[in-house]
Amino acid sequence: MEYLPNIIFVILLVAGIGYFVRNIQKLIRNIKLGREVDASDNKSQRWNNVVKIALGQSKMVRRPVSGFLHVVVYVGFIIINMEVLEIIIDGIFGTHRIGQQVLPTSLYGFLIGAFEILAVLVLVAVVVFWLRRNIIKVKRFLSSEMKGWPKSDGNIILYFEVVLMCLFLVMNATDTAFQQVGSGNVISQFIAPWFEGFTPDTLAIIERSAWWLHIVGILIFLNYLYFSKHLHILLAFPNTYFGSVEPMGKFDNIEAVTKEVKLMMDPDADPFAAPAEDAEEEVPAKFGASDVMDLTQVQLLNAYTCTECGRCTSACPANLTGKKLSPRKIMMDTRDRLEEVGKNIDANNGEFKDDGKQLLGDYITAEELWACTTCNACVQECPVSISPLSIIMDMRRFLVMEQSAAPMELNNMMTNIENNGAPWPYNQMDRLNWKDE
Repeated sequence: MEYLPNIIFVILLVAGIGYFVRNIQKLIRNIKLGREVDASDNKSQRWNNVVKIALGQSKMVRRPVSGFLHVVVYVGFIIINMEVLEIIIDGIFGTHRIGQQVLPTSLYGFLIGAFEILAVLVLVAVVVFWLRRNIIKVKRFLSSEMKGWPKSDGNIILYFEVVLMCLFLVMNATDTAFQQVGSGNVISQFIAPWFEGFTPDTLAIIERSAWWLHIVGILIFLNYLYFSKHLHILLAFPNTYFGSVEPMGKFDNIEAVTKEVKLMMDPDADPFAAPAEDAEEEVPAKFGASDVMDLTQVQLLNAYTCTECGRCTSACPANLTGKKLSPRKIMMDTRDRLEEVGKNIDANNGEFKDDGKQLLGDYITAEELWACTTCNACVQECPVSISPLSIIMDMRRFLVMEQSAAPMELNNMMTNIENNGAPWPYNQMDRLNWKDE
């Protein structure tokens, strides 16, 4: 019976990490449903983006208030959970505050003291975040796509953080031996008096209960991430690495289409000439994207990384003028459809069974797609390098090239280009008449 707590701890640890790994494997499987992307170029720039954007939070602080609070929570939560290493060692080997035994008292006290200060700062930031969402009701959290689960998810994660930080402080405050050392208890020393009058045995029970609830809470939080927008805590790093390093206004072209356009525009071109040996002229099986399997793996990674912060939508000129488009909804719909496809595969022994649905139409409408002005505001604003525009453009490409379903204005323009060599409805012989006016 002496080792029973250790055995229980190991079982919980293995179960928690095992379930997390299983879900991450599903996530990777789902992302790999997309088309492969070559990201072997510009490695130095990609790593610079990881350090600057994902680790350094450079795009978060463009909005100072929410950016600063997010940095506090991000830094605090990550650093405080460094103590999880000590908890794991104590849980497996039955020790108590192993760090206090192997590290100099001053160093251990400095670390725990820093953790306690950060815990309080995280609590303050979380309270402000909760007020912004539920009392002040910042406009970008009130969109139609933020009702139901997305709204609850945003609050649940805040409650998680409050509970975990409070358990950490209570655990320290009721640890009599830790308090007697008087090193590192910069915050918990003011909480300890709340428990005066309790017997040593009762204090030990409270401390152990807080310790167990803290580690169990962390394991629950870890596995909750897969079902939450807070998966970006992990995916922001690969997402910024695989994000586009091309100029923001540059679109990807289909080589086969580019060749046809060049033939149309060059009167001396020979359409029957043999292609160059290194030419990539393979015509794709489908132009554009109508479902998640037609998107790239990077775009699917984008969908899972979306933080649902709404910065993209709040900067979108189409949305600001009352159009139906919300770049955040584009990402959320893509993720929801991808999850639906993943569950379909799980239910059919690893194979996708046609369910009669697709991303285009069942989740994202043509009206949303054509409302986009392609201004890149959403891409510029995203704090983790997500590109809703790339998905919008691929789905537009499908509408135009596979279904000939472009708006009348666009069809007229393309007809004019084909017949007149310009977007305007003037005969080529009359194109220079303006200079005579």
